[in-house]
Amino acid sequence: MTDSTPEGLTKGVLSPDADPIALFAEWLDEAGKSELNDPNAMALATVDAEGMPDVRMVLLKGFDERGFSFYTNLGSAKGRELAANPKAALCFHWKSLRRQIRVRGNVESVSDQEADEYYASRHRLSRLGAWASRQSQPLESRRALERAVARYTAEFAIGRVPRPEWWSGFRIVPREIEFWADRPFRLHERIRFTAAGSGAWHAQRLYP
Repeated sequence: MTDSTPEGLTKGVLSPDADPIALFAEWLDEAGKSELNDPNAMALATVDAEGMPDVRMVLLKGFDERGFSFYTNLGSAKGRELAANPKAALCFHWKSLRRQIRVRGNVESVSDQEADEYYASRHRLSRLGAWASRQSQPLESRRALERAVARYTAEFAIGRVPRPEWWSGFRIVPREIEFWADRPFRLHERIRFTAAGSGAWHAQRLYP
């Protein structure tokens, strides 16, 4: 019997034997070479006190075997929502590569040392902005924000800009990581890795 499957259709790019964190690192590195802006951008989904979903774009600032971390004002909507319900989902989508990664898991706070180190690495104006912005709160005018920036620019005119106590980071500890790769005729590849404890992962292919 002659195989009528179009050439290349069955050749996969995803392996269930892969380490999902190492594979994520590989894909992120490739995205850094092909995406025009912010290859580390990710959609962060949370839920509010009424169970309504909330989603916004944030920037990934670190990842390892422990999870995926980002930083924010703890008084922001996402900060309050994660404090009340420490579970979240992430979605990375790289159009240039026709790839997507979804992550779901519990959320924990980063250590003070991690927050201090990342905050110190930011541009000075970004550090001043962290002091000036009451993130997600009503803003009476753009001028009010500019006055707040000017106030803290004067206050910290000499020396370092310390990290505000209300500014820190969160880490999404993955329970599931799903990789999606575009394939011809919408017969895409999907593999979901589920945490199995002690650093082990269970891999399962999914229908597209």
